[in-house]
Amino acid sequence: MKILTKGLLIVLITLSFQKTFSQQAVSPTAFKHEFLKSINNIRKKGCNCGTTYLPPAPAMIWNDQLEIAAIDHAADMYDKNYFSHTSKNGRTVEDRILAAGYTYKGYRSFAIGENIAQGQMNIAEVMKGWIKSEGHCRNLMNPQYREVGVAMYNDYWVQDFGGRESFTEEQQKLIKSGKIKVIESH
Repeated sequence: MKILTKGLLIVLITLSFQKTFSQQAVSPTAFKHEFLKSINNIRKKGCNCGTTYLPPAPAMIWNDQLEIAAIDHAADMYDKNYFSHTSKNGRTVEDRILAAGYTYKGYRSFAIGENIAQGQMNIAEVMKGWIKSEGHCRNLMNPQYREVGVAMYNDYWVQDFGGRESFTEEQQKLIKSGKIKVIESH
């Protein structure tokens, strides 16, 4: 019995070490690069979202503030055992993204969105699921979204999108001179 117990303990320690080692072997830079490559390959080609073909969209860039919002939500869903775009404390996608510092102030347009998933084991698997879901696919292909941050926490995935358009130089001059006024409606 002692040999069996020691054997099981060694197997558990080995599996734990392998899991820890494999998680550390994938750097955050590699994770970001792989996700951006996957997203931008789809956006470059265009794709069918449900029965509707969505044409190619501009490439996205990584945004650390959106990633922070995604990490926060993925960890919260895991820690509190739920799966929803609305946190258990009532916070929405907008609340989380704004709290992470991704704001609309100083921009002439602002758009945000979110995809969530649970249970997928890798980037290819989660992307395949999002492409098969019409709503998630539409988020991925939305040309208003130009920035993205993605997080995986255990097997919870969150992909936060953002798009902000700056005022033109001429508009900025007019704002500074007081000739036009910015009205924030949010």
